[in-house]
Amino acid sequence: MIPQEQILPPKTWEKVLDFIGSKDEATPYLLIDSALVRAYCSKLKEGFPEAEFFYAMKANPSEEVVSLVNKEGFGFEIASEGELRVLKSMGVPSEKIISSNPVKSPWFLEEAYEYGIRYFAYDSEEEIDKFLRYAPEARCYVRISVPNEGSQWPLTQKFGVSPDEALRLLEMAKTRGLSPAGVTFHVGSQCLNPSNWSTSLTMVQDLFRKAEKKGIALEIINLGGGFPVRYTDRVVSVEEIEALIVKEIKSRFPSDIKIHIEPGRAVVAEAGVMVSRVIGKARRAGQDWLYIDVGVFNGLMEAVGGIKYTFVVGSRAEVKK
Repeated sequence: MIPQEQILPPKTWEKVLDFIGSKDEATPYLLIDSALVRAYCSKLKEGFPEAEFFYAMKANPSEEVVSLVNKEGFGFEIASEGELRVLKSMGVPSEKIISSNPVKSPWFLEEAYEYGIRYFAYDSEEEIDKFLRYAPEARCYVRISVPNEGSQWPLTQKFGVSPDEALRLLEMAKTRGLSPAGVTFHVGSQCLNPSNWSTSLTMVQDLFRKAEKKGIALEIINLGGGFPVRYTDRVVSVEEIEALIVKEIKSRFPSDIKIHIEPGRAVVAEAGVMVSRVIGKARRAGQDWLYIDVGVFNGLMEAVGGIKYTFVVGSRAEVKK
């Protein structure tokens, strides 16, 4: 456990207390420090200026956050009609949007394609069939399964295929008239093990070479997300991870390779504070219980998967004892 001020900057905490003291908002509600969002976006761009960044909207799809990230020059990674419609309503051009969910509903794929989106991930023959029907000019990139050791929310069993199967799917996409463009992977959400990126890029390099021998010229590596944030403990910094990624890519791939990165949690998590109230207390079976008005289904869903949060008690109001 690290001190509160190393998780939440004092200036942000003061903003939170000012808001709580000046507003009579019903709890629970989420506050986002826009200055921290902008700072993190800048940090990412500075660490890897050659990369293109696509904010993973599932992390927080609110228009306020989307607007902030858009102004920082980020594109967007989406997986649903709802996310797409937010971007459409805000006038975000299609060339700034990609979809890396390898399993998409036909109606989402059709709407995204009609809007002009062309970059889509896949990891199955069924998805190729969908592309041919709903997105025939898709620039598709195959998702491989990579090590997720040390990630607090592993994804390796849910999505992705082996490199051998990925090669077969790349060949199939090309044979059936599609345009295979690259490879994507995900090291797992909240990844605390930087070596996952090194191992994954080694696998991608081997797949690129095998694809080239088959006459498939790939041009994109999509690294997904996974950058960890501080919830209760110190984590590897984004600067360290990006330095590792840059070193691996420059040593393994040509200089004109296109790099896509999809930070989501990392952009907003450390900028966010969920404000809640204690609504009850009890002592049962020798234990003291406090009940708050935010729970798994209205703000703390990832607690089910093992994500832990820092709780801070604070108010400018006089505490009644």
